[in-house]
Amino acid sequence: MNDEARPPRRGRPRRRTDSGQGGPRRHQARPAFARRRNEYSPSQYSSIYAGPFPTEEDEPGLSLADLQAKSIEELRELAVEHGVESDELEHSDLVLKLLDAVPLVPTHPRREQNGQPGIATGVLEIVDEGFAFLRRNGVMPSQDDIYVSSSQVRRFGLRTGDNVTGQTRPPKDQEKYWGLLRVDTVNDVDPETAKRRPYFDTLVPVFPDKMFDLETDQKNLTQRLVNLIAPVGMGQRGLILSPAKAGKTTVLKQIAAGITDNHPEALLMVALIGERPEEVTDMSRSVKGDIYASTFDEPTENHTRVAEMCLEIAKRQVETGRDVVILLDSITRLARAYNLALPASGKTLSGGVDPVALYPPKRFFGAARNIEHGGSLTIIATCLVDTGSRMDDVIYEEFKGTGNMELALDRKLSEKRIFPAIDVLRSGTRREELLLDENTLRMTWTMRRMLSAVGPNEGIELLMQRLGKTKNNAEFLVSLSKSVEASERS
Repeated sequence: MNDEARPPRRGRPRRRTDSGQGGPRRHQARPAFARRRNEYSPSQYSSIYAGPFPTEEDEPGLSLADLQAKSIEELRELAVEHGVESDELEHSDLVLKLLDAVPLVPTHPRREQNGQPGIATGVLEIVDEGFAFLRRNGVMPSQDDIYVSSSQVRRFGLRTGDNVTGQTRPPKDQEKYWGLLRVDTVNDVDPETAKRRPYFDTLVPVFPDKMFDLETDQKNLTQRLVNLIAPVGMGQRGLILSPAKAGKTTVLKQIAAGITDNHPEALLMVALIGERPEEVTDMSRSVKGDIYASTFDEPTENHTRVAEMCLEIAKRQVETGRDVVILLDSITRLARAYNLALPASGKTLSGGVDPVALYPPKRFFGAARNIEHGGSLTIIATCLVDTGSRMDDVIYEEFKGTGNMELALDRKLSEKRIFPAIDVLRSGTRREELLLDENTLRMTWTMRRMLSAVGPNEGIELLMQRLGKTKNNAEFLVSLSKSVEASERS
């Protein structure tokens, strides 16, 4: 494919008539595909309508963006109105069919003269042959993807996961996809500037030294408890250890709510691997972030693809200096998916786990880091424990020592309907002194000593009661300090 649009022909000699004088050329019949390619105004091909262009107020019509925004049912109704055959046509093919039949909004004549089609945005994925596609519908391939040539990939130093915006053109003869003519922005910056960004693997990782404050209101005890016993720093690599039905998804939602409310500048991404479809819907409606999901009824290749693209998108944002948070549910199901998707190596661990299948999820989890003089990538992943599966036990053992923060949930507490069912004594964060001030750190250690003297179930119930009586964690720590001083005097 050509990387650039063909420039308009200028100075064309006028055709001579029989009398020898110049005259206009006679219009000749052309094939339908040629008529569609040359006569329609370029902005009609814009997948994101780059308006407002000057239009006649009394002249009705639709833009291509309007057509692409419609559902397949709406397009078929429109096709029936204009006498277009729509049986067995997919969304993108039906849009092209309707271009010939539906009155379209006229565009600015100068834009048409310069041959500048409309604007499209998508997530770049480079394939093995060197060329790439802009994924328009999430991260999975579709008919709406836009082809990007290998020369453009090399020229602008594009990488998988880049958010690319550029000008597009419709497919030519024997072509299946729309093509990218020009790259306008890469991750919302100029492409020449994006070429000079560092590579993620060359960035220097350091311990997290700035905390995500999750506390939002008095009644949300999950956020307040996590702030005290297992603070989440920017660049944290955390595991939520959870048996079945212990409330891990609810804990993830509360963490997400705290980040979006108190740190709106951070990019929040949620990767749901092998989850139930209704949980995906609930998460997408309750979390203000980007949702990347592959439900349990989809092929294992979809699970691995969603996880890999989610990670690449996050890396590209961190390279620009941004703070990114990925909430993964769950790393156990991701490891299972790789165990099925990758070819067998001939070696098998206990529980039927192939050692090769553990590397990709470790690569995903190990990408979390706080960048020195830069952004951060925080990954909080759930890990299933006490499921009765030997494979799950092996996966947990492999990841147990890789994180620097653990939040353990207790099945016995959840059976008593005590939520959040957090095991305080088993939960914690490495190098928490870098995240908490000296007074808060001293009081949290005192709280742990007091809870260890009581049974785990009784201790968490007392702690939840004390937290519920105070407005925030600062007031709770003051009351705890007074109680300690009173007990010491007595």
